[in-house]
Amino acid sequence: MNIQVFGKKKSFDTKKAERYFKERRIKYQYIDLGKYGLSKRELESVKAAVGLENLIDPEDPDEALLRYLASDAAKLEKLFEEPWHLRAPIVRNGKQATVGYCPEVWKGWE
Repeated sequence: MNIQVFGKKKSFDTKKAERYFKERRIKYQYIDLGKYGLSKRELESVKAAVGLENLIDPEDPDEALLRYLASDAAKLEKLFEEPWHLRAPIVRNGKQATVGYCPEVWKGWE
């Protein structure tokens, strides 16, 4: 299992996800979304697993603007350029991924 947690420092759900893996002694790698973001391939992989609309943070001030961009390609490019618009945490395990706090899915990964 190769778990990656892409999160935001001030995100309550990110802290809960980290605690979930720590309590079960599952090794994971934490990546700060605001500082490092995701590579284009990582973003494409997560989009394929969860869908583009689920990647947009519903609490982001620019959420409405992002949702009304003309094409999916434009939305994806904006999320790549400005990763702080992404919903956190994004948890990856190979080609599998979740967005938000999803312990019911992570249990199946153990």
